[in-house]
Amino acid sequence: MIIALVSVAAPILAHLIRRLIRMPSVVLEILLGVVVGPVVLGWVVVDASVSLVSNFGLSMLLFMAGYEIEFDRIKGRPIRLATIGWLVSLAAGMLFGLALAGFTLAAQLVGLVVTTTALGTILPMVRDAGALERPFGGRVLAIGSLGEFGPIVMLALITTEGAKWHTLVLMVVFALIAVGAAVMAARPRHPILAHLVTATMDTSGQLAIRIVMLILIAMVWIADVFRLDVLLGAFSAGIVVRLALKSGPRVEERIVGIKLDAIAFGLFVPFFFVVSGVKLDITAMLSSPRSLLLIPVFLVLFLVVRGAPTLLLHRRDPDLRRGEPSALALFASAALPLVVVITSVGVQKGVLAPAEAAAMVTAGVFSVMIYPLVALRLYRSAD
Repeated sequence: MIIALVSVAAPILAHLIRRLIRMPSVVLEILLGVVVGPVVLGWVVVDASVSLVSNFGLSMLLFMAGYEIEFDRIKGRPIRLATIGWLVSLAAGMLFGLALAGFTLAAQLVGLVVTTTALGTILPMVRDAGALERPFGGRVLAIGSLGEFGPIVMLALITTEGAKWHTLVLMVVFALIAVGAAVMAARPRHPILAHLVTATMDTSGQLAIRIVMLILIAMVWIADVFRLDVLLGAFSAGIVVRLALKSGPRVEERIVGIKLDAIAFGLFVPFFFVVSGVKLDITAMLSSPRSLLLIPVFLVLFLVVRGAPTLLLHRRDPDLRRGEPSALALFASAALPLVVVITSVGVQKGVLAPAEAAAMVTAGVFSVMIYPLVALRLYRSAD
């Protein structure tokens, strides 16, 4: 009940304070989770039931991340530059992790944290600014997609138990299954299935949504059977569903997209972020000078590791106007959802201290509060 109440309060509070500061709802969900958690009020305890819903919320978050990828918009130069930029970020992040923690799992997780981009957080801002249909919007989609897809694949690779070559083989097999599912999904539908999907769109049957949930659960199950990170399955399911909807009527894609947004961001995703806030050990972070120092360090690292390669690669992009490459770099540097995911995995595996994880998440909170707002100002000044 308290988590549901916080989920309702977050967007209302974000609206009320918008004239003072534009704060994404996800930030308030985490902060309010800290308040109702054991650190402050102690109203919420994370038991098995709460963990179950929270974990499904995480799967829905990664599913929607995959669903947001629009391949038609990012193919060609945008995805090529985004790929190069992310690989440079990965190398820089891993070097930093190596310097910080040596050849350990903790070092790899820390390196991944600074290679992420909060596509789901920055995309509404870009859309509201009217930039999504411009070349600038395509670049944001490409950079954000790589900033989510790359870390998810690497997270599955480095955290899956067993020999790395065995994991790679399983990932290749899983990728082939995902591609096969995507090809099947993109094929024209059988007339009977097409009729049933349309006929139940506004009834209690909701066949389209039930098929989507089946694909999500099936891909997560296959990833689990292969002993891969289930988040990879959820992300892949989002891509498959997007391709499936592309093969149908445009109005159907729009309606199903609205319903998926309602399911994901109306219940499960905010549940995950509130619970993430409940789990944050802010007390340990505040009592550790080293952890407090990590906040500005990671805030700068997001800008250096993700923003700098983006700026260098796009500064001569003929499709971008003056000021837009800098705005693009700042958008790329906003990182929060996957920071929460990666640090949660690190704490669960016992390789990251709760105080350090809290510091990284706090840095992610500041990044989505600062960098996108500055980026929007630079974008608007280019008009």
